[in-house]
Amino acid sequence: MVSPDAALAIAPDDMLGARFDDLGVTLGADAATLRVWSGAAESVELVVFDDTDLDWITDTVPLASEDGGIWTATTPLLRPGTRYAVRVDGPQAAGNTFNRGTLLLEPHSRGLVRTGFNGWRSVVVEGSFDWGGVGKPAVPMDRTVLYEGHLKGLSKRHPGVPGALRGTYAGLAHPAMVEHFLSLGVTSIQLLPVHAFATEPRLLQHGLTNYWGYNTLNFFTPHPEYATEEARRQGPEAILREFKGMVRLLHEAGLEVILDVVYNHTAEEGIGGPRSSLRGIDNRAYYRQDDDGAYIDVTGCGNSLNTSTDAAARLVLDSLRYWAEEVQIDGFRFDLAATLGRDAHHTFTPDHPLLRAIIDDPALANVKKIAEPWDVGMGGWQTGNFGDGWTEWNDRYRDRVRNFWLSDVDYARRASTSPVGIGGLAHRLAGSANTFSAERGPLAGVNFVTAHDGFTLRDLVSYDVKHNLGNGEHNRDGADTNRSFNHGAEGPTDDESILSTRRKAMRNLLGTLLLSAGVPMLTAGDEFGRTQRGNNNAYCHDSALTWLSWEHAPWQQDLHAHVQRLLRLRRDNPALRPVRFARWGEHTPSASVMEWYDEHGETMSIDRWTDPSHRTLQYVAASTPEFEEFNRVLLMIHGTERAIDVTLPRIDDATRFVPLWSSADEAPDEGGSPLGPGDAVTLPGTSMRLFRVE
Repeated sequence: MVSPDAALAIAPDDMLGARFDDLGVTLGADAATLRVWSGAAESVELVVFDDTDLDWITDTVPLASEDGGIWTATTPLLRPGTRYAVRVDGPQAAGNTFNRGTLLLEPHSRGLVRTGFNGWRSVVVEGSFDWGGVGKPAVPMDRTVLYEGHLKGLSKRHPGVPGALRGTYAGLAHPAMVEHFLSLGVTSIQLLPVHAFATEPRLLQHGLTNYWGYNTLNFFTPHPEYATEEARRQGPEAILREFKGMVRLLHEAGLEVILDVVYNHTAEEGIGGPRSSLRGIDNRAYYRQDDDGAYIDVTGCGNSLNTSTDAAARLVLDSLRYWAEEVQIDGFRFDLAATLGRDAHHTFTPDHPLLRAIIDDPALANVKKIAEPWDVGMGGWQTGNFGDGWTEWNDRYRDRVRNFWLSDVDYARRASTSPVGIGGLAHRLAGSANTFSAERGPLAGVNFVTAHDGFTLRDLVSYDVKHNLGNGEHNRDGADTNRSFNHGAEGPTDDESILSTRRKAMRNLLGTLLLSAGVPMLTAGDEFGRTQRGNNNAYCHDSALTWLSWEHAPWQQDLHAHVQRLLRLRRDNPALRPVRFARWGEHTPSASVMEWYDEHGETMSIDRWTDPSHRTLQYVAASTPEFEEFNRVLLMIHGTERAIDVTLPRIDDATRFVPLWSSADEAPDEGGSPLGPGDAVTLPGTSMRLFRVE
């Protein structure tokens, strides 16, 4: 019998060692080879099923043990379309959960089929595909605009998508959807999880479902239910072809595909949950545990993948390589990425071997790596700490922008003064240099105001508190601190003054997001003011509550036009999207030199940055050309509800200010006549204006 600790150290090489190469099924001319890793197993067996009766075992093949915990068999039984599983037996020691009778998914499976109520079988998939010479768009990071959405929800209700394609991989790439993405101006479609996933039993008991998909069954297989009915009928190879076809069509249109990947935990939940794959293969190696076998859960989902072991880390790396190379995915957003960077003592380190390998791997060199830089464990909040090569969700940006335009305004209505001045917002506008190092620059941060979890943009300006009773948890789930403001009524109202103020607040939030330095992420539907009726944790609703509506009132069409204008302005003005932070007294290529003025057109004094009564700012950004022409813009920001007259600054060599956009307009206009230095501009309460400086 092998002790658990010895099993983890069974071979001296690391996760990049050759012993982990070619795990899973490798097809040959007349036979295929299956390789499975289990450091503590005493036996491993391949189980082959009938093509139609997935409970009828037709053959079994024992796998031979090799050095380094590898188990292998070569057999003609494995061919494209073969349904199979593995059975693993081993010692009954602390942390092990072997059961020789349990049928397990092989971790590197390229296809899955459902059996019974909630069972699955692995399927051999051949996977060839004609890409037709279509390559990845390779959108530069400074021009990237992320559009986060749910694969099903995006097209499920789109009238321009044929009924059979709505809510599917094929539907996402339909011309009607592509036209929306391109006309809006986004560059990269960031999809909520599309790895095969399962719904937790507790949700099923409530008649709900895991809609978001953060409950992965297998790291290599597209979620079957997102394929068209025809592809599902044909089987896993057809599902994979449909997925690749989606990627190819989006690439042809110049759009990137970013996957939200959940490697921090799996659908096996806590001890006592399903034993569907890793738990039965080598529980001790794959999941974080105490010495007595109790799980160390830093994800809040019952288990945490133990990436301090070579086997678990290599499984993640192999999955990333597969999607990046074989499926041509352009980038990954890593859910709870701090979990992946925890060492054998469960402490986060930015130099974790897996995090380094993801950055250094040649197969991943040209893919975007976006970290959600936190988890729920000790020391789990790591914003700004992921190092070179990583881009991180910037929650500090989200919180500051929400505070400035919403909760600070709410506070001022009740206290006659705002709680803070404008200095904190200025840091975020300029790229969060107080969070990301000079070496990493502003593109290290993904700026966002909303995301899949939390209030939608419209709900953010319409609700003071969450309304999650429909989730079946007595309104206990979801964030309590939302930094939202309902502007005078909770939820729906007929009061036009409240509705008008809410619409302007949405324009201010969107304007700040899309005119800030950094990488912007727009949540799908916010361009139309989508609502979830105050539910800020709608993960369990696969319904019209979460699907995008494509029927829009005039004010929603106006909001959409604002987003189009803002994204065009961002594209056309390089001063708004610097690659590097400028350094005082130095010429830094592809940076933006920033100057700050008050409402009088004078340079901001030190005390005005923090004065709560001073919430008006003029922000001038001038590009330092490297690949584009010189460009300079001025952004006015006014954060109180009283109108104010602002004097345009007298800037060296500036002769006029060309109006480009105003958040005070219900619909974007053409800008108006140019103004000169020293001219006065009236800003309505809580509003923004953008000018090009000539």
